[in-house]
Parts: sequence; structure tokens; C-alpha cells
Amino acid sequence: MKVFYGFESLPHFSHPAVTVGSFDGVHLGHRALIQRLVEEARAANGESVVVTFDPHPRIALGRGEGLRLLTSTDEKRRLLEELGVDALIVVRFDAAFGALSGREFVDRCLLGAIGAETIVAGYNHRFGHDRISCTELTGFGVRVIEVPACEAEGYRVSSTTIRRLIEAGEVPLAERLLGHPLHGGTTPASPPTQHA
Repeated sequence: MKVFYGFESLPHFSHPAVTVGSFDGVHLGHRALIQRLVEEARAANGESVVVTFDPHPRIALGRGEGLRLLTSTDEKRRLLEELGVDALIVVRFDAAFGALSGREFVDRCLLGAIGAETIVAGYNHRFGHDRISCTELTGFGVRVIEVPACEAEGYRVSSTTIRRLIEAGEVPLAERLLGHPLHGGTTPASPPTQHA
């Protein structure tokens, strides 16, 4: 898997299928979405591209107090690589980036910088500060696929649900929803990684 930092100096991707998210934990719901992404890319003889953020958007926007991340950026990279992702783009999330509207983000970043032909998103994913939904991405000439919610063990799988289970001491159940062992427990949110 190739790893890039930011949208500058990206290569030309072949028929890219793209997804966007924090992907904290790379849990069963994320895994279903990534599996669909990889399938769509392969069906188009293209590349699967994941866009993620460092730091977590809640931290960058000052709403991360008490947030304990399930995976570091390095752990996330390793887990995504194991799932067969071709390229990972790590974006520094700051106030300026967070101020982009959904249409600006899709137009400039996903279409302009990456050349997305397909966008794969979770059922509840929203783009930009105005939080537009997948159904609002009309007129861009890009194929949009929405992946339904993932349910397991009687829970709708999410990073928040898994964090709550860990806090309640339900680590084995949390690991089943993650789909992999919890490495070192949750970690307090840390400052963003610096990249040259």
C-alpha cells in the first residue's frame, strides 16, 4: 500500500474508488466498507484509495476532550493494508480544512486531486462542514455507493459503541466488534503527527 500525506503531489490513480473517514479502530463496519471499496476498484481494474485524517477531526475542532482513540495512525495504516487497500492519503485536519463545504471537498480533493470515479461511503457519512450526504452529490459525474450499517452481537457497530464497551470493561465483546485484538487499549488523543 502506498501512503501519501495531503493532496499535493499525488500520482495519477487508475480508475480510483475512494472512501473518506477517520476509521478509528478499523472495526467490522469499516471493514465491510473497505471490502466494498476494494471490490469496486478491482471490478473497474482500478485502485482503492482511503482518505483519513490526522489528527482526528473532533480533536482538531476542539471537541475531543476525553476522546480515547482505538488506533494510532500507524495501526490504522497496517490494518488498512491488511485489507488490501492500494493507497492511503493522510490529511492534516485543521480549522481551514474543516471549513471546506462538502461540495468544495468533493470537487477539489476527491475529484480534482484524486480523480475519483467511484465514492464509497457509510450510510451515515457526511461531507464537509455543512455535512452534505451522499444523495446530495449529484451533478459531479461520479458514481456514489452507500454501504449500510453493520450490526453484530446485537449492536450497531461504531467506534463510539466500541469505546463505551471498553470503558465498561467489556473488552472481549469490543474486540469482536473490532474484528481484531485491541492493541494496548485505547489511547488518549495525541497531537497530530508531523510530516515533512
